[in-house]
Amino acid sequence: MDQEKLRRLRARYGDKGAFDGDDPVLLRAARDVQSPEGRRSLPYAGVPTFLSLPYATSLEGLDIALIGIPMDLGVSNRAGARFGPRAVRTIERIGPYHPTFRGVPKARARAADVGDVAFQSRYQLEQCLRDIEAYYLKVAAAGVRPLSVGGDHSVTYPILKALGRDAPVGLVHIDAHCDTMGSYDDTKFHHGGPFRLAVLDGVLDPERTIQIGIRGSANMYWEFSHASGMTVIYMEDFMRMGLEAVIAQARAVVGDGPTYVSVDVDGFDPAYAPGTGTPEIGGLEAREGLALLRGLGGLNIVGADVVEVAPEYDPSTNTAQLAAQVLFEEFSLLTLGRD
Repeated sequence: MDQEKLRRLRARYGDKGAFDGDDPVLLRAARDVQSPEGRRSLPYAGVPTFLSLPYATSLEGLDIALIGIPMDLGVSNRAGARFGPRAVRTIERIGPYHPTFRGVPKARARAADVGDVAFQSRYQLEQCLRDIEAYYLKVAAAGVRPLSVGGDHSVTYPILKALGRDAPVGLVHIDAHCDTMGSYDDTKFHHGGPFRLAVLDGVLDPERTIQIGIRGSANMYWEFSHASGMTVIYMEDFMRMGLEAVIAQARAVVGDGPTYVSVDVDGFDPAYAPGTGTPEIGGLEAREGLALLRGLGGLNIVGADVVEVAPEYDPSTNTAQLAAQVLFEEFSLLTLGRD
């Protein structure tokens, strides 16, 4: 070993601690995560919240609210996504530093976990959807951007109704399914049709919507996506085009307008996210999905969610781990991603 180099390293780093350094970006990040007592927080201690953020009982003073939506009355196959928010809250060791955007998102915004949407009924899907819409209308009126964890994908419909009330939003949608199906089994409200309903209600702009990762046995139901003008990237398209081209197309489709990001964990291959109601083989790898989200940096994102985490089908906790990382990526897009 070069002894002179060793001498310089010892002189430079021998007496420095975890919160010392010369790189100004890394030094700022280290100071951002330091407790008032000069320590790192214990990831396994305290009451669990999304991304270990503070818990708040009010929206007052917040820029970003992290919200749980424990409701899965809209599922068509395996139930259990009502336990998704609780499972994601228990995941520690996510962030707080983002290496791509080079910063600590929670230090750049006033953000808190504000708990779960309160439901008037545990049995009535349509009432639950009304409860969600009413809650998010308050969030929007307060000028707070929501980050949400479902719950099944039907919860995104009332969120879009609230956020797109004054003007329709665009959408980046990662999923195995387009979720633009019509009515069946005597109802139009289910997790297979939220984006059809949102377009027909005038709160989602189909020309500014891109759906990525689509595959599986339900593909015959997605005519509405194409007829309305949505851009649909099937998995075979994704593999043919490559990640960078898909990112470029997503950015071109949504443009500079207000955009919502919705991620169903079944967009990922079941090897990475087995804990979901409708798994589809042949999906995105975890690193592809995360890179795709990071490629959305700089867009005008007004809210985001991750849905369909059904933890009882995954004793490994991999699905909840992935969902928590997706939530962190979305959080970073709302903060560091706008720099």
